[in-house]
Amino acid sequence: MTEAPSALLRVRMGAHDTHYAGDLVAGATLTALFGDVATELLIQLDGDEGLFVAYDNIEFKAPVFAGDYLEVRGTITRIGNTSRAMSFTAHKVIQLCRREGLAPSAAEVLGEPILVARASGTCVTPKSCQRHSAPQT
Repeated sequence: MTEAPSALLRVRMGAHDTHYAGDLVAGATLTALFGDVATELLIQLDGDEGLFVAYDNIEFKAPVFAGDYLEVRGTITRIGNTSRAMSFTAHKVIQLCRREGLAPSAAEVLGEPILVARASGTCVTPKSCQRHSAPQT
């Protein structure tokens, strides 16, 4: 089999992404980003957006705040007749410096990205929508 498609999305969390006090970003926002990556993976594999049918697991590991930059990655781990199992990670790669004495716009690139969330799930692309031939694994 050829290498399974993978996708990377880099995005900055903004004030519109916050849901809680202290500029905390809701976990649902990260779930939506995983969905965007899943859509890209399905387009790469099948030539169609397909449908996300279930998350098997979602773990939120560290807080995300407005101003943080995230790298969201996804990989197809199994290809069935119509189903596609996927895994996802989200890492914080840049964060605002929330320390007294620094400008509110001060930020830092993290030497070691911080895992903020990971998930796995299943998507389906109906046979009638598959424009590319995907080998089953």
